[in-house]
Amino acid sequence: MNSKTKAVFLDRDGVINIDKSYVYKIEDFEFTEGIFEVLKTLQDRGYKLFIVTNQSGIGRGYYSEDDFQKLMEYVLKEFEKRDIHIQKVYHCPHYPKNICDCRKPKPGMLLKAKEEFDIDMQNSWMIGDKKSDVEVGKNAGVGKTVFIGENKEPLADYSIDSISKLKDIVF
Repeated sequence: MNSKTKAVFLDRDGVINIDKSYVYKIEDFEFTEGIFEVLKTLQDRGYKLFIVTNQSGIGRGYYSEDDFQKLMEYVLKEFEKRDIHIQKVYHCPHYPKNICDCRKPKPGMLLKAKEEFDIDMQNSWMIGDKKSDVEVGKNAGVGKTVFIGENKEPLADYSIDSISKLKDIVF
């Protein structure tokens, strides 16, 4: 029996919340329709949940690390109210031109989670709304990638137009 953890890695903006560009205030944060039901079902099926998000607004000076942490504290509390446990939030605060190993599509955030939580990458999923989300999943050796958007992403294993359609793939 495989004792390793199976995980679902979720991008934040555009997957967990409606992407309004550089969201860092609670009053601007709006959860996507169906996110709570989908994550609860994934968790109930034995998946550990992780958020992996590029947050270049920090590197660009639009908001601070503290602003990001305060918002994520609110987000995690909203999930906990619904018995959804996010194992950990990984974020890249760097400006896109900075050289780092964490900015998607580089696999640093996912590989760190793999190491810290003994994750079975082959039996895990990466869900995002940008090509870089799909690429990071592939680069980290994640078994399945899902692209959420109006168009299809050829690199993704699955393309869907909303998070609620995930149940048609995973469940």
